[in-house]
Amino acid sequence: MADKSSGKGNTGKGAGRSPKKSNIRNLHTKVKTARGRKISSTLWLERQLNDPYVQRAKAEGYASRAAYKLLEIDERYSIIKPGNRIIDLGAAPGGWCQVSVQKSGSNLEAIKVVGIDYLDMDSVAGATILKKDFLDDDAPGMLMDALGGYKPDVVMSDMAAPTTGHKKTDHIRTMVLVEVALDFAIKVLRPGGHFLSKTFQGGTEAGLLKQLKQNFTSVHHVKPPASRTGSVELYLLAKGFKGIQKENEPPEGGS
Repeated sequence: MADKSSGKGNTGKGAGRSPKKSNIRNLHTKVKTARGRKISSTLWLERQLNDPYVQRAKAEGYASRAAYKLLEIDERYSIIKPGNRIIDLGAAPGGWCQVSVQKSGSNLEAIKVVGIDYLDMDSVAGATILKKDFLDDDAPGMLMDALGGYKPDVVMSDMAAPTTGHKKTDHIRTMVLVEVALDFAIKVLRPGGHFLSKTFQGGTEAGLLKQLKQNFTSVHHVKPPASRTGSVELYLLAKGFKGIQKENEPPEGGS
């Protein structure tokens, strides 16, 4: 349920360095269409081989190029701080978990990062990974148990429904995942916490945007440089969770 462009290893040795400062040579590799391989598959493979972020992820030990998306978002908005507890929805192949571990200081003695995905992924030192579909009824409880019952400071989601090629259908299916992730975040985030979720360009539904603004102090649409130029991928960032209102309690600023 995440960006599946993968590299080897999961040590994340390049933590903290800007992706722009790469010394990897940008050489263009042409891929021939093999028998039985679709043209679309050949173009995808060629794009992967020539993507500087993919090359850098392999060189620096990140599980995927998606790690740089989170690094760039965090560099601009400072959403992960040392000591923060983080839940990563749609964690495979593990790039966001790696960055979260590095930024939060999570370790085996004090796990602060929990990821979940129904896809197989390598372990990430300093994180607990649940191989499970987040949409399962018992998944939210398992995530909170894995975090020791503590409220997370950040809930992030890189989940995306498998694409059908039909733009409107793909947008609707992904927005459903955004809504489910947001509902979970509102229930478990500590006051002041943040919510980050992948979405697609095409407009955020009014109801969802209203819910975000009601529950967070600021809402941003972000397209980090590591997100491919031609991609319709976009990220929703909601900062400063206001906390769940008690029954009959007026909203913040109300009377």
